[in-house]
Amino acid sequence: MPTIFSRIISREIPGTFVWRDDLCVAFMSINPLNTGHALVVPRVETDHWLDLDTAVAQHLMVVSQFVGRAQQAAFDPTRIAMMIVGLEVPHVHLHVVPIHEMGDVNFARAARSVDPVDLEGAARSSAPRATPKPPPEPAFARQSDVSSP
Repeated sequence: MPTIFSRIISREIPGTFVWRDDLCVAFMSINPLNTGHALVVPRVETDHWLDLDTAVAQHLMVVSQFVGRAQQAAFDPTRIAMMIVGLEVPHVHLHVVPIHEMGDVNFARAARSVDPVDLEGAARSSAPRATPKPPPEPAFARQSDVSSP
């Protein structure tokens, strides 16, 4: 059975998207910790972030930076938080959240519902305006740099 995120990605159920590409999407959280709270989600269902393909994991981080920079410009928070928790939906997702204080990352304080008009407004304000370039392969991932015991 597909996860709720796969159902949003396939548009079986509605979502307020701020990013779409071949590897991932980003959409507004329906239980935001703060205005602008977005989720960056790979298209391929993977339960645990440790099991992600390395290229997908890198891409999720790059897209999270683009989303976070757009949030910074739109909402002028103290910081942009990025968290991977993974207990509530068995499909990897990165929470990208404009914050002003530590209490802003307390999931017990998340909104229980939000007006769709407010989600659309936050999405319009914080949607990234550029496409990321793929990151270079990190040195630690090159097989030629790894010696065998």
